[in-house]
Amino acid sequence: MAFKRRRSLPFLALPPLIFSPSYLSGPLPMTLVSIPANPVPENVVSGTIKTPDGAELRFARWAPPANRKGTVCVFTGRGEQIEKYFETVRDLRDRGFAVAMIDWRGQGHSSRRLRDPRKGYVRDFSDFEVDVETFVQQVVLPDCPPPHFALAHSMGGAVMLRLAHAGKRWFDRMVLSAPMIDLPGHRTAFPARALLRLLRLAGQGGRYIPGGTGALIGTDSFISNPLTSDPVRYARNAAILEEDPTLGIGAPTVAWADTAFRAMRGFRASDYPSKIRQPILMLAASNDTIVSTSAIEEFAYHLRAGSHLVIAGSKHEILQEQDRYRAQFWAAFDAFVPGTPLFK
Repeated sequence: MAFKRRRSLPFLALPPLIFSPSYLSGPLPMTLVSIPANPVPENVVSGTIKTPDGAELRFARWAPPANRKGTVCVFTGRGEQIEKYFETVRDLRDRGFAVAMIDWRGQGHSSRRLRDPRKGYVRDFSDFEVDVETFVQQVVLPDCPPPHFALAHSMGGAVMLRLAHAGKRWFDRMVLSAPMIDLPGHRTAFPARALLRLLRLAGQGGRYIPGGTGALIGTDSFISNPLTSDPVRYARNAAILEEDPTLGIGAPTVAWADTAFRAMRGFRASDYPSKIRQPILMLAASNDTIVSTSAIEEFAYHLRAGSHLVIAGSKHEILQEQDRYRAQFWAAFDAFVPGTPLFK
């Protein structure tokens, strides 16, 4: 497969809508996209659910193997979709778990709010929390066997931390892959935050961030990509978007970046992690250039019921990485989550 080169932007791979005023832009596909390199795991149930504020979310769930209990709910990063985690679904079912997922509002085949469907938009990060609560109430609690665990990547990890901080205890334990607690370097310094806030106050929240375009995340050249060092998995994920480009999104909007910066600023409060009672395992990547590994380590150090592991050599998307890095992730997962083979 040939990949077009484009200039990378610091926001583009963050974790990772075309909503009309009614939150709907045409019919929403309920089926999952299957390609030879990434077939849909068998025995899936998929459909859509509607949030109280009118967003329609695509979901998928898989029952556990016979005579096993427990469900892992997978929450993706910014710009990702259910299809990207089919391999992870198989890994979890091999461990005896049911699996359930959603596409966040504005991603995958969930509804989008802006006329340009490639713009990564959300009004506020609290909207993602509404997505989780709707998913839990309409899919997880009625149809997925307990106990319930969360596995979240990047932006999804940031949402889980906010929920845990708010005292939501739908999940017995959380495993967070490269959670978006902060960005490396000075990307969230005051000048950048102030510019985004001014642009949003000027009514420009629906614009791409300065320099941003609609080029789909994850379809750039593999060479020097910041996501994974595994060329096969990178090509597989790009092939999903080639099969159905409507699954993908481009650069964030000013509104998304503004609310993401405010969320990350909240994580910096000295007492934020100590107020979380949720058992949490954080997995960070030593070669991560998308989120700050040092911020993850510092945050985890102050958790009351948390621990962390840095996987040496891995890039940002640990679950899309080479097997030698993924094996370390799964070893940590198995030691932390009851019901895995170590607990048979």
